[in-house]
Amino acid sequence: MATYKIVHYINQFFAGIGGEEKADIMPEVREGVVGPGTALAKALGEEYEIVATVICGDNYFGENLDTATDTIVEMVKKYEPDVFVAGPAFNAGRYGVACGTICKAVEERLGIPVLTAEYEENPGVDMFRKDVIIVKTGDSAATIRKALPVMTSLIKKMATGEEIYGPDIEGYHERGIRVNYFAEERASERAIQMLTKKMKGEEFETDLPMPKFDRVEPAAPIKDIQHAKLAVVTSGGIVPTGNPDHIESSNATKYGVYSIEGMDAMSPKDFTTIHGGYDRQFVMENPNLVVPLDVLREMEKDGEFGELVNYFCTTTGTGTATGSAAKFGNEIGKRLVEDHVDGVILVST
Repeated sequence: MATYKIVHYINQFFAGIGGEEKADIMPEVREGVVGPGTALAKALGEEYEIVATVICGDNYFGENLDTATDTIVEMVKKYEPDVFVAGPAFNAGRYGVACGTICKAVEERLGIPVLTAEYEENPGVDMFRKDVIIVKTGDSAATIRKALPVMTSLIKKMATGEEIYGPDIEGYHERGIRVNYFAEERASERAIQMLTKKMKGEEFETDLPMPKFDRVEPAAPIKDIQHAKLAVVTSGGIVPTGNPDHIESSNATKYGVYSIEGMDAMSPKDFTTIHGGYDRQFVMENPNLVVPLDVLREMEKDGEFGELVNYFCTTTGTGTATGSAAKFGNEIGKRLVEDHVDGVILVST
Protein backbone atom coordinates (compact mmCIF):
# COMPACT_ATOMS: atom_id res chain seq x y z
CA MET A 1 0.00 0.00 0.00
CA ALA A 2 1.28 3.42 -0.95
CA THR A 3 2.61 5.64 1.80
CA TYR A 4 1.55 8.98 0.30
CA LYS A 5 -1.71 10.00 -1.39
CA ILE A 6 -2.04 12.45 -4.30
CA VAL A 7 -5.16 14.09 -5.75
CA HIS A 8 -4.71 15.29 -9.33
CA TYR A 9 -6.65 18.02 -11.20
CA ILE A 10 -7.00 18.11 -15.01
CA ASN A 11 -9.31 19.76 -17.54
CA GLN A 12 -11.75 18.16 -19.96
CA PHE A 13 -9.17 17.93 -22.76
CA PHE A 14 -6.52 16.03 -20.80
CA ALA A 15 -9.26 13.80 -19.34
CA GLY A 16 -10.06 12.68 -22.88
CA ILE A 17 -13.63 13.98 -22.69
CA GLY A 18 -13.33 16.51 -25.52
CA GLY A 19 -12.14 19.95 -26.59
CA GLU A 20 -14.00 23.27 -26.71
CA GLU A 21 -17.33 21.51 -27.27
CA LYS A 22 -16.96 19.94 -23.80
CA ALA A 23 -15.38 22.90 -22.02
CA ASP A 24 -18.55 23.58 -20.04
CA ILE A 25 -18.64 20.30 -18.08
CA MET A 26 -19.13 20.62 -14.34
CA PRO A 27 -16.57 19.34 -11.81
CA GLU A 28 -16.47 15.57 -11.38
CA VAL A 29 -14.17 13.20 -9.54
CA ARG A 30 -12.91 9.80 -10.66
CA GLU A 31 -11.15 7.25 -8.54
CA GLY A 32 -7.51 6.67 -9.46
CA VAL A 33 -5.46 7.86 -12.44
CA VAL A 34 -6.74 9.61 -15.57
CA GLY A 35 -4.82 10.93 -18.61
CA PRO A 36 -1.44 12.51 -17.82
CA GLY A 37 -1.70 11.15 -14.28
CA THR A 38 -0.52 7.81 -15.67
CA ALA A 39 2.93 9.18 -16.49
CA LEU A 40 3.05 11.10 -13.20
CA ALA A 41 2.17 8.01 -11.15
CA LYS A 42 4.82 5.94 -12.91
CA ALA A 43 7.46 8.62 -12.29
CA LEU A 44 6.55 8.89 -8.59
CA GLY A 45 6.93 5.18 -7.89
CA GLU A 46 5.18 2.71 -5.61
CA GLU A 47 5.25 4.80 -2.43
CA TYR A 48 2.94 7.41 -4.03
CA GLU A 49 -0.61 6.83 -5.25
CA ILE A 50 -2.91 9.13 -7.20
CA VAL A 51 -6.07 8.20 -5.31
CA ALA A 52 -8.42 10.46 -7.28
CA THR A 53 -8.57 12.74 -10.31
CA VAL A 54 -10.76 15.84 -10.33
CA ILE A 55 -11.93 17.04 -13.76
CA CYS A 56 -13.56 20.32 -14.76
CA GLY A 57 -14.24 22.08 -18.07
CA ASP A 58 -12.18 25.23 -18.64
CA ASN A 59 -15.19 27.35 -19.61
CA TYR A 60 -17.28 26.13 -16.68
CA PHE A 61 -14.51 26.96 -14.24
CA GLY A 62 -13.90 30.43 -15.70
CA GLU A 63 -17.59 31.31 -15.74
CA ASN A 64 -18.39 29.85 -12.29
CA LEU A 65 -15.18 30.68 -10.44
CA ASP A 66 -16.44 30.65 -6.85
CA THR A 67 -18.85 27.74 -7.22
CA ALA A 68 -16.34 25.58 -9.08
CA THR A 69 -13.58 26.33 -6.59
CA ASP A 70 -15.79 25.50 -3.59
CA THR A 71 -16.95 22.26 -5.20
CA ILE A 72 -13.45 21.10 -6.10
CA VAL A 73 -12.02 21.94 -2.68
CA GLU A 74 -14.71 19.74 -1.09
CA MET A 75 -13.86 16.94 -3.52
CA VAL A 76 -10.18 17.16 -2.58
CA LYS A 77 -10.95 17.33 1.15
CA LYS A 78 -12.74 13.97 1.02
CA TYR A 79 -9.52 12.12 0.09
CA GLU A 80 -7.21 13.84 2.63
CA PRO A 81 -4.22 13.79 0.25
CA ASP A 82 -0.63 14.51 1.25
CA VAL A 83 -0.13 16.63 -1.89
CA PHE A 84 -2.50 18.21 -4.43
CA VAL A 85 -1.24 18.50 -8.03
CA ALA A 86 -2.86 20.44 -10.88
CA GLY A 87 -1.89 20.16 -14.53
CA PRO A 88 0.58 20.56 -16.16
CA ALA A 89 -1.24 23.34 -18.05
CA PHE A 90 1.66 24.23 -20.39
CA ASN A 91 0.53 27.35 -22.35
CA ALA A 92 -3.24 26.80 -22.07
CA GLY A 93 -4.39 30.08 -20.48
CA ARG A 94 -7.80 29.16 -19.04
CA TYR A 95 -6.43 25.85 -17.78
CA GLY A 96 -3.45 27.58 -16.19
CA VAL A 97 -5.63 30.11 -14.38
CA ALA A 98 -7.86 27.28 -13.13
CA CYS A 99 -4.85 25.29 -11.86
CA GLY A 100 -3.49 28.33 -10.01
CA THR A 101 -6.87 29.26 -8.54
CA ILE A 102 -7.56 25.76 -7.25
CA CYS A 103 -4.04 25.25 -5.88
CA LYS A 104 -4.22 28.48 -3.94
CA ALA A 105 -7.65 27.59 -2.52
CA VAL A 106 -6.62 24.05 -1.52
CA GLU A 107 -3.48 25.30 0.21
CA GLU A 108 -5.27 28.11 2.06
CA ARG A 109 -8.41 26.21 3.07
CA LEU A 110 -7.11 22.67 3.62
CA GLY A 111 -3.47 23.29 4.52
CA ILE A 112 -2.33 20.74 1.94
CA PRO A 113 0.90 21.28 -0.07
CA VAL A 114 0.11 22.08 -3.71
CA LEU A 115 1.95 22.08 -7.02
CA THR A 116 1.19 22.99 -10.61
CA ALA A 117 3.26 23.38 -13.79
CA GLU A 118 2.95 25.95 -16.57
CA TYR A 119 4.81 27.67 -19.40
CA GLU A 120 6.28 31.07 -18.58
CA GLU A 121 3.81 32.96 -20.83
CA ASN A 122 0.74 31.29 -19.33
CA PRO A 123 -1.30 34.01 -17.53
CA GLY A 124 -1.58 31.69 -14.55
CA VAL A 125 2.13 32.14 -13.86
CA ASP A 126 1.93 35.92 -13.38
CA MET A 127 -1.26 35.59 -11.37
CA PHE A 128 -0.21 32.86 -8.94
CA ARG A 129 3.60 32.64 -8.81
CA LYS A 130 3.63 34.39 -5.42
CA ASP A 131 1.00 32.05 -4.00
CA VAL A 132 2.04 28.58 -5.18
CA ILE A 133 5.02 26.74 -6.63
CA ILE A 134 4.68 26.51 -10.41
CA VAL A 135 7.11 24.19 -12.19
CA LYS A 136 8.55 25.45 -15.48
CA THR A 137 7.35 23.67 -18.63
CA GLY A 138 7.56 24.18 -22.38
CA ASP A 139 4.65 25.62 -24.34
CA SER A 140 3.08 22.27 -25.28
CA ALA A 141 2.38 18.79 -23.89
CA ALA A 142 5.32 17.50 -25.92
CA THR A 143 7.60 18.88 -23.16
CA ILE A 144 6.02 16.84 -20.36
CA ARG A 145 9.00 14.45 -20.16
CA LYS A 146 11.26 17.31 -19.07
CA ALA A 147 8.74 18.58 -16.54
CA LEU A 148 7.96 15.25 -14.87
CA PRO A 149 11.30 14.75 -13.04
CA VAL A 150 11.04 18.26 -11.60
CA MET A 151 7.42 17.74 -10.55
CA THR A 152 8.08 14.36 -8.94
CA SER A 153 11.08 15.69 -7.02
CA LEU A 154 9.02 18.54 -5.58
CA ILE A 155 6.00 16.33 -4.84
CA LYS A 156 8.22 13.98 -2.83
CA LYS A 157 9.77 16.87 -0.91
CA MET A 158 6.32 18.28 -0.13
CA ALA A 159 4.98 14.91 1.01
CA THR A 160 7.93 14.21 3.31
CA GLY A 161 8.40 17.78 4.53
CA GLU A 162 11.90 18.02 3.08
CA GLU A 163 13.29 21.53 2.49
CA ILE A 164 12.57 23.04 -0.93
CA TYR A 165 15.37 25.21 -2.30
CA GLY A 166 15.30 28.21 -4.63
CA PRO A 167 13.69 28.31 -8.09
CA ASP A 168 16.97 28.01 -10.00
CA ILE A 169 17.90 24.87 -8.09
CA GLU A 170 14.48 23.19 -8.09
CA GLY A 171 13.19 24.27 -11.51
CA TYR A 172 10.13 26.36 -10.71
CA HIS A 173 9.18 29.93 -11.62
CA GLU A 174 10.64 32.78 -9.57
CA ARG A 175 8.25 33.71 -6.74
CA GLY A 176 9.81 36.94 -5.52
CA ILE A 177 10.38 35.47 -2.06
CA ARG A 178 13.64 36.32 -0.27
CA VAL A 179 15.21 33.86 2.13
CA ASN A 180 18.08 34.63 4.48
CA TYR A 181 21.16 32.42 4.26
CA PHE A 182 24.83 32.53 5.29
CA ALA A 183 27.11 33.18 2.30
CA GLU A 184 30.75 32.16 2.21
CA GLU A 185 31.81 35.68 1.19
CA ARG A 186 30.48 38.94 2.57
CA ALA A 187 28.45 41.32 0.41
CA SER A 188 31.25 43.80 -0.29
CA GLU A 189 33.47 41.09 -1.76
CA ARG A 190 30.66 39.65 -3.86
CA ALA A 191 29.86 43.14 -5.14
CA ILE A 192 33.49 43.73 -6.20
CA GLN A 193 33.55 40.38 -7.99
CA MET A 194 30.32 41.16 -9.82
CA LEU A 195 31.55 44.62 -10.80
CA THR A 196 34.82 43.19 -12.11
CA LYS A 197 32.99 40.59 -14.20
CA LYS A 198 30.60 43.22 -15.52
CA MET A 199 33.49 45.48 -16.57
CA LYS A 200 35.10 42.56 -18.39
CA GLY A 201 31.85 41.67 -20.12
CA GLU A 202 31.68 38.30 -18.35
CA GLU A 203 28.60 36.49 -17.09
CA PHE A 204 27.65 37.12 -13.47
CA GLU A 205 24.71 36.41 -11.19
CA THR A 206 23.29 39.30 -9.21
CA ASP A 207 22.17 38.95 -5.59
CA LEU A 208 19.15 41.15 -6.28
CA PRO A 209 17.44 40.62 -9.66
CA MET A 210 15.35 43.62 -10.66
CA PRO A 211 11.93 43.32 -12.34
CA LYS A 212 11.86 43.85 -16.07
CA PHE A 213 9.23 46.13 -17.57
CA ASP A 214 8.43 46.76 -21.20
CA ARG A 215 9.21 50.26 -22.39
CA VAL A 216 7.00 51.22 -25.29
CA GLU A 217 7.72 54.31 -27.35
CA PRO A 218 4.63 56.54 -27.58
CA ALA A 219 3.09 56.65 -31.04
CA ALA A 220 3.47 59.83 -33.05
CA PRO A 221 0.47 62.18 -32.86
CA ILE A 222 -2.13 61.97 -35.62
CA LYS A 223 -1.16 64.53 -38.25
CA ASP A 224 -4.59 65.07 -39.80
CA ILE A 225 -7.40 64.17 -37.40
CA GLN A 226 -10.13 65.32 -39.80
CA HIS A 227 -9.17 62.57 -42.24
CA ALA A 228 -8.15 59.94 -39.66
CA LYS A 229 -9.69 56.50 -39.27
CA LEU A 230 -10.34 55.73 -35.60
CA ALA A 231 -11.16 52.59 -33.60
CA VAL A 232 -12.44 51.85 -30.09
CA VAL A 233 -10.69 49.32 -27.84
CA THR A 234 -11.88 48.76 -24.27
CA SER A 235 -11.08 46.70 -21.19
CA GLY A 236 -14.55 47.49 -19.83
CA GLY A 237 -16.11 44.14 -20.73
CA ILE A 238 -18.73 45.35 -23.24
CA VAL A 239 -20.00 42.33 -25.19
CA PRO A 240 -23.09 41.36 -27.20
CA THR A 241 -25.94 40.18 -24.99
CA GLY A 242 -25.31 36.56 -24.04
CA ASN A 243 -21.51 36.92 -24.19
CA PRO A 244 -21.16 34.62 -27.23
CA ASP A 245 -17.37 34.20 -26.89
CA HIS A 246 -17.53 33.49 -23.14
CA ILE A 247 -15.06 36.24 -22.19
CA GLU A 248 -14.30 35.91 -18.49
CA SER A 249 -15.50 38.59 -16.04
CA SER A 250 -12.00 38.58 -14.53
CA ASN A 251 -8.66 36.92 -15.32
CA ALA A 252 -9.50 37.24 -19.02
CA THR A 253 -7.79 34.81 -21.38
CA LYS A 254 -9.50 36.12 -24.53
CA TYR A 255 -10.90 39.22 -26.19
CA GLY A 256 -13.73 39.83 -28.66
CA VAL A 257 -14.21 41.83 -31.85
CA TYR A 258 -17.79 42.94 -32.52
CA SER A 259 -19.49 44.85 -35.31
CA ILE A 260 -20.98 48.33 -34.88
CA GLU A 261 -21.63 48.77 -38.59
CA GLY A 262 -24.78 50.81 -39.27
CA MET A 263 -25.29 51.61 -35.57
CA ASP A 264 -25.65 55.15 -34.21
CA ALA A 265 -25.48 54.08 -30.55
CA MET A 266 -24.88 51.06 -28.32
CA SER A 267 -28.30 49.62 -27.47
CA PRO A 268 -28.77 47.98 -24.03
CA LYS A 269 -30.88 45.36 -25.84
CA ASP A 270 -27.91 44.30 -27.96
CA PHE A 271 -24.95 44.94 -25.64
CA THR A 272 -24.12 44.47 -21.98
CA THR A 273 -21.03 44.28 -19.74
CA ILE A 274 -19.64 41.17 -18.06
CA HIS A 275 -16.85 43.01 -16.20
CA GLY A 276 -16.36 41.92 -12.60
CA GLY A 277 -14.48 44.95 -11.29
CA TYR A 278 -17.00 47.80 -11.12
CA ASP A 279 -20.69 48.51 -10.47
CA ARG A 280 -22.22 47.52 -13.80
CA GLN A 281 -25.79 48.76 -13.39
CA PHE A 282 -25.30 52.11 -15.16
CA VAL A 283 -23.37 50.56 -18.05
CA MET A 284 -25.96 47.80 -18.50
CA GLU A 285 -28.58 50.54 -18.89
CA ASN A 286 -26.35 52.55 -21.23
CA PRO A 287 -23.37 50.71 -22.83
CA ASN A 288 -22.35 54.01 -24.49
CA LEU A 289 -20.77 54.96 -21.14
CA VAL A 290 -17.93 52.54 -21.95
CA VAL A 291 -18.06 52.36 -25.76
CA PRO A 292 -19.14 55.96 -26.58
CA LEU A 293 -20.60 55.15 -29.99
CA ASP A 294 -23.35 57.77 -29.71
CA VAL A 295 -20.90 60.65 -29.28
CA LEU A 296 -18.43 59.28 -31.82
CA ARG A 297 -21.13 59.04 -34.49
CA GLU A 298 -22.04 62.70 -33.87
CA MET A 299 -18.40 63.74 -34.15
CA GLU A 300 -18.02 61.62 -37.29
CA LYS A 301 -21.02 63.35 -38.92
CA ASP A 302 -19.68 66.75 -37.90
CA GLY A 303 -16.38 65.98 -39.63
CA GLU A 304 -14.27 66.17 -36.47
CA PHE A 305 -12.47 63.00 -37.64
CA GLY A 306 -12.51 60.98 -40.85
CA GLU A 307 -14.33 57.75 -40.04
CA LEU A 308 -14.93 55.17 -37.35
CA VAL A 309 -13.90 51.58 -38.07
CA ASN A 310 -16.95 49.27 -38.19
CA TYR A 311 -16.05 47.18 -35.11
CA PHE A 312 -14.76 47.53 -31.56
CA CYS A 313 -12.36 45.28 -29.59
CA THR A 314 -13.11 44.35 -25.99
CA THR A 315 -11.93 42.33 -22.99
CA THR A 316 -11.94 42.66 -19.19
CA GLY A 317 -9.05 44.12 -17.23
CA THR A 318 -9.73 42.81 -13.72
CA GLY A 319 -6.94 40.43 -12.72
CA THR A 320 -5.89 39.89 -16.32
CA ALA A 321 -2.25 38.83 -16.49
CA THR A 322 0.18 41.16 -18.22
CA GLY A 323 1.20 38.31 -20.51
CA SER A 324 -2.39 37.93 -21.71
CA ALA A 325 -2.81 41.68 -22.08
CA ALA A 326 0.36 41.91 -24.18
CA LYS A 327 -0.89 39.09 -26.41
CA PHE A 328 -4.27 40.80 -26.87
CA GLY A 329 -2.55 44.09 -27.66
CA ASN A 330 -0.28 42.55 -30.28
CA GLU A 331 -3.13 40.75 -32.03
CA ILE A 332 -5.51 43.72 -31.92
CA GLY A 333 -2.74 46.07 -33.04
CA LYS A 334 -1.94 43.88 -36.04
CA ARG A 335 -5.59 43.89 -37.09
CA LEU A 336 -5.86 47.65 -36.76
CA VAL A 337 -2.72 48.19 -38.83
CA GLU A 338 -4.07 45.88 -41.56
CA ASP A 339 -7.31 47.90 -41.58
CA HIS A 340 -5.33 51.17 -41.92
CA VAL A 341 -6.55 52.60 -38.60
CA ASP A 342 -4.78 55.84 -37.70
CA GLY A 343 -5.70 56.11 -34.03
CA VAL A 344 -7.29 54.21 -31.15
CA ILE A 345 -9.56 55.43 -28.38
CA LEU A 346 -8.66 53.17 -25.45
CA VAL A 347 -11.60 53.30 -23.04
CA SER A 348 -11.08 52.34 -19.41
CA THR A 349 -13.62 52.28 -16.60
